[in-house]
Amino acid sequence: MLRISVALAAALAILPTAIGQAPIWGQFKITIRHFRSATDNYELNDPAYAAKLKNNSVFGQITPRSVFTFENGDAIVALAKKNGQLLRAGCISYDEVPNWVNSAEIPGSALMNNVVNHCSTLIKHYADAWDIVNEPFTDDGFTRPLGFSISSSISYIDTLLLAARAADPSAKLYLSSSGIDTPGPKLESMISQVQYYKDHGIPIDGVGLRSHFVSGEVPSLANLTANYERLTTLGVEIAITALDIRTSATPSGAPILQQQTDYKTVISACKAVAGCVGVTLSDISDKYSLIPGICAGFGRALPWDTNFLPKPAYDGIIAGFKN
Repeated sequence: MLRISVALAAALAILPTAIGQAPIWGQFKITIRHFRSATDNYELNDPAYAAKLKNNSVFGQITPRSVFTFENGDAIVALAKKNGQLLRAGCISYDEVPNWVNSAEIPGSALMNNVVNHCSTLIKHYADAWDIVNEPFTDDGFTRPLGFSISSSISYIDTLLLAARAADPSAKLYLSSSGIDTPGPKLESMISQVQYYKDHGIPIDGVGLRSHFVSGEVPSLANLTANYERLTTLGVEIAITALDIRTSATPSGAPILQQQTDYKTVISACKAVAGCVGVTLSDISDKYSLIPGICAGFGRALPWDTNFLPKPAYDGIIAGFKN
């Protein structure tokens, strides 16, 4: 599955005060460079969705979720270039590899060669920034194996990072993970590995946080800021590479207002840390959210409703940028 993001080629990116109004560029001094959304090819067939996504005063970057073909990926690239947006993509994620990767019949060396060729080809064809490996660690903090025949040694990540730098020396190279917004085994493993890469000259430019929160359980502003700073003090930038804050499937009243507060908290935390350079929504609208399908009983995780109308969560994002 190929993931690409698109970001405005501007030093600072800010949301407008409301959809359809002029952007409020430059009214606030902020460190966040990009505000983005993930997307998929089939969603572009929805005129209302496509119109929202093309609004580059709101979304400086978009990330496609599609089964990889150059044709499908190129459609997202064309949309991004038309709207003056940069590209971000993902290379490897353990849960999004084809079945043959897990075949016992493929020697480790052959699989590694195929994976390196896959990533190198993508990097040469697409994008300005890459999540080279998504979810490199288990919940216990161990390095995930890649396929059947490559062990859980970190060497395959080293190899991919080196190959990615060779493929495009100007691309930003990230590792991206969920579960690192708060202290725990995943965060400690990420910190340890990034420090290892820095000490041994292995290229790493940033860490992506895949922030799939439950409303009412988002860490405090102080705790988020402290964890973000633990990563940036390693000499890398960070970005929230997938943000959604899910609520009950039919929320109203207090849960909706809590979600608004939660979005404000996350944006404010990124804005407070100089090395936090961007935020990517997991998508724009609840109409296409993946949350109901993977988190039973939950939904309404995104800032626009199924009719593409801004929810209070959107106001929370605006408040976070202004904060």
